Amino acid sequence: MKGLPNVAGTVGRIVATAQNGLEVIRMGGLDTGTEPTPYKVVETEKMYRLRRYFPDDAGDGFAHIILIPPMMVSANVYDVTQENGAVSVLYRHKVIPWVVDFGSPDHEEGGMERTLTDHVVAISRVIDLVRRVVGQDVHLGGYSQGGMFAYQTAAYRRSEGLASVVTFGSPVDVLAALPLGLPAQLVVPGAEFVADNVFNRLWIPSWLARTGFQLADPVKTARSRIDFLRKLHDRDALLPREDQRRFIEQEGWVAWSGPAVAELLRQFVVHNRMMSGGFVIDGEVVSMTEITCPVLAFVGETDDIGQPLAVRGIVRAAPDAEVYETAAPVGHFGLVVGSNAGRLTWPTVGEWIQWREGNGEQPAAVTPMSRTRSESGSGISWSNRLTYGVGQVAGAGTAVSKELLEAVNSLQRTTRAVATESVRTVPRLFRLGQIQPSTRVSLGKLMSENAKRTPHDEVFLFEDRVLTHTQVNARIDNVVAGLIECGIRPGVHVGLMMDPRPSALVTIAALSRLGAVAVLLSSSDALPEMLTLAETRIIVSDPVHLDRAAAVCDRVLVLGGGSSDARAIERADGEHIVDMEKIDPERVRMPVWYRPDPGLAGDLAFILFTETQGRLNRWSVTNHRFAMSAFGAAAAAGLSNRDTVYCLPPLHHASGLLTTLGATAAGRSRIALSTGIDPERFTREVRRYGVTVVSYTWNMLADIVDAPEFDPGQLGSVRLFMGSGLSAWVWTRLRETLPNARVLEFFATADGSAILANVDDSKIGAMGRALPETNPVRVAAYDPVAERMEIDRDTGFVREAGPGEVGMLVAHAGQRFEAAGLVLRDVFRPHDRWEVGGSLFQSDADGDLWYMGSAQAVIRSRSGPIYPVPIQHALSLIPDIKLAAVYAVGEPGEQLAVAAVTLRGGATSLTPTQIRVGLGELPAAERPHLVWVADSIPLSESFRAMTSRIAARGLPKPGPRVWYRDQDGRYRRYTASAAATIDWTALPAGDDGGAE
Repeated sequence: MKGLPNVAGTVGRIVATAQNGLEVIRMGGLDTGTEPTPYKVVETEKMYRLRRYFPDDAGDGFAHIILIPPMMVSANVYDVTQENGAVSVLYRHKVIPWVVDFGSPDHEEGGMERTLTDHVVAISRVIDLVRRVVGQDVHLGGYSQGGMFAYQTAAYRRSEGLASVVTFGSPVDVLAALPLGLPAQLVVPGAEFVADNVFNRLWIPSWLARTGFQLADPVKTARSRIDFLRKLHDRDALLPREDQRRFIEQEGWVAWSGPAVAELLRQFVVHNRMMSGGFVIDGEVVSMTEITCPVLAFVGETDDIGQPLAVRGIVRAAPDAEVYETAAPVGHFGLVVGSNAGRLTWPTVGEWIQWREGNGEQPAAVTPMSRTRSESGSGISWSNRLTYGVGQVAGAGTAVSKELLEAVNSLQRTTRAVATESVRTVPRLFRLGQIQPSTRVSLGKLMSENAKRTPHDEVFLFEDRVLTHTQVNARIDNVVAGLIECGIRPGVHVGLMMDPRPSALVTIAALSRLGAVAVLLSSSDALPEMLTLAETRIIVSDPVHLDRAAAVCDRVLVLGGGSSDARAIERADGEHIVDMEKIDPERVRMPVWYRPDPGLAGDLAFILFTETQGRLNRWSVTNHRFAMSAFGAAAAAGLSNRDTVYCLPPLHHASGLLTTLGATAAGRSRIALSTGIDPERFTREVRRYGVTVVSYTWNMLADIVDAPEFDPGQLGSVRLFMGSGLSAWVWTRLRETLPNARVLEFFATADGSAILANVDDSKIGAMGRALPETNPVRVAAYDPVAERMEIDRDTGFVREAGPGEVGMLVAHAGQRFEAAGLVLRDVFRPHDRWEVGGSLFQSDADGDLWYMGSAQAVIRSRSGPIYPVPIQHALSLIPDIKLAAVYAVGEPGEQLAVAAVTLRGGATSLTPTQIRVGLGELPAAERPHLVWVADSIPLSESFRAMTSRIAARGLPKPGPRVWYRDQDGRYRRYTASAAATIDWTALPAGDDGGAE
């Protein structure tokens, strides 16, 4: 009857709701009647079980793909629904799926101790196994964090045996767009803390993993549950999505092992090494740049976990790979499960595989990924959010909040950067201010502190291998035992001739831990004089330098080069030449006087050597001066345990010992070492190790940046170049090609009394100012002709040089035990003490210091003093000039300034106009008298131009590539007729001008 309620229908709905609800309570869900896709476990190991789907099909003519689940998700994620599941759809596209099942770690033997390395190495073994079975390369795929495994495995294998890599919502540039839009400044310290203090003790149960995933989108989770309850009476409406619902809410989650999560957070969140490179797998250094096979990345346009910006980082992380993408209007889970996945994702994967196998066309949904970053925020557009969020106002509200937070974050970026730098640098500078002569401080003690604080962090990277603080510290102790066995005691001066490799750095630290003095030697002709100046009668050498060391010293200890039978030191006799690798440290009886790291601030720690105008100078470095350099450089560079420093300078150079090794130890950074310097190796190792800071000396980088194969696009991880002696043109080239990196130029006087740094990189060629907490400096007025400081007649004190005036740099000698050179008293005021280092400087209007050369290097011409460094700086800015060296010919007062230059690749000569314009900022009287093009300029082991060798040639002969300065300061070709009209009689002519 019209108007009466349908009582029977209502009762039927109530009964159906009760029946379905009871089934859900008892069984956990509705019985859909579906069966899992048939598979067979073809291999079982402790780490995994390998499923081969459709085992009854031999797979003739089929391609093969290995699918990896995330650590917290069941392997059944690829077979959730019978019709739209990954394995079924792929099979219909003539692809045989193989699925890696890691099981649930809490139910597997040793599962809770699994590491990230265990997973990657296991996947690599699976690839080898499947390739042997099918006889062809395979495709590798992974969802979410499983896709990160796929990338890491491909990089670990250097793409061997892989036809392609396919990932689904897998972030690469993790810090660019963290899940839920969380700020990196908050997440990184938190992730580091929980990795070091929580997940090293605990693991994540499956229920917590499930809860965390659901909380990522609480609105959608609540809505799906409400929809389920509202439709509980309609079984037919629920059944199509029931398998998916049960997987997400109950059955699809497994536990996470704590060590694996800790390693994931430490390497790929805190250090973001999928982007920078240098992550460690099974003790081997790996970089995403090793991926060379094609890559297809699926991007969820509304994915708040694997956000588009983070996922698209793969195109920058793997520059040598062909990278494609498919964007899908879904969230994180919808990429692999559900109707959209069955309609778009998996058919596209099948078409992609057939295309890569040569059996089809490029899928319409697959497009090359752009290498230019166009997204803002997380990469999820407003339109996608609004489309996806119809009916989910809260979700849209969250998006608006994120964008507003990002705007605020942008406004506060400068303040936050300053605060971050303060947090890093203030403790170091505060520690420097507390150092007294009796304070225990040394390199060995720094290494001990780092080993206690972060024992499992990596410290040395070399030849694709990695050593942790614990391993290095143990090696240092072993070398100490060997040194004691060889009779080395505290205070003994021990020479060191070794290439910059882990064994050399360990030996330096071991000498410091023992309390001996490390004398850093080069293999130059001045080696015998070095040993005399340093009072050294014993040398520690690597096998490479053994012959040179044995030729000048009666006792040589050989260390490094490996300990296998192939490393046989035939000359070792146990007395004059001792193979320290043969000493068993366990059998060495440590004497009662031995105390680790006894060095005090006032103790002598190192002896270096500098050469000025052919004269060798000893540079004694105390532990205090080492600490000043190390902590000051670390603070100036902002070094932290997130940095990897590429050590190129030799250790006998101050830049290698003090501002590379010392600063790295003070900053707890990783140090990457190389076997040589060439453009190809440089680029490869920077990418592989994830180098963030490159150290250099003098002209070390010239050949690299001038090489045709130099590609700055491959050096995106580098944020800083630090060292000393960088030429102006290399500095300019780095600025132009790597705008996101800066240069930190250091300068130390020959006696080490003053340490300067150009911290802000605003002025090319400037030495900047004194490092904080190091000795304050001033520029005293100086007469380079009379070779003495100028006195203020009114006060009787030394006059301080004004801006633009060349003077002598002096450093305040606050610590009496520090004085290594000439110390003057009552210089600028009564009772003050200043140390004279012999370096001439000029300050500009801003107070920044510019190096003019040493007092001995001043060229004393008829027209007055000529300073070589400004000439070299000006010449190196001429585009065609690669190297420049300035030297004097003649007797003081009658000397000529001669500049020798070499040309960059492609240039054949210079023009007088180029020279005149290049030197135009210098007064005519301070320009070189002659400029000539040399075929080469000899360089020292530290890549410094050896001007003394060029000066020995005398004046260049007239020729087409020699120019002289006329009376007006202009340059003209130095021909035979021109030479005849100029009076050079007072000067000796060289036998070999060298101007070809």
